[in-house]
Amino acid sequence: MIQSHIIEISGQFAGAAIRGVNTYRFVAVDPRVEELDGSVWPTLPDVRRVVGHLLTTGRLPQPRLG
Repeated sequence: MIQSHIIEISGQFAGAAIRGVNTYRFVAVDPRVEELDGSVWPTLPDVRRVVGHLLTTGRLPQPRLG
């Protein structure tokens, strides 16, 4: 069974995160986060963090080093 999680940032529906074996695939609905459509993330909080950053700042966050 496929499990999905709604990604909502400040009351705005941005898309959904679809659970894979050990990952989450983001499916964008909001055009402002379209560049993340199909991206794969290790955790659900990672999806929410990156989508939230893009929606609030208009740009992707800098990659974490280390």
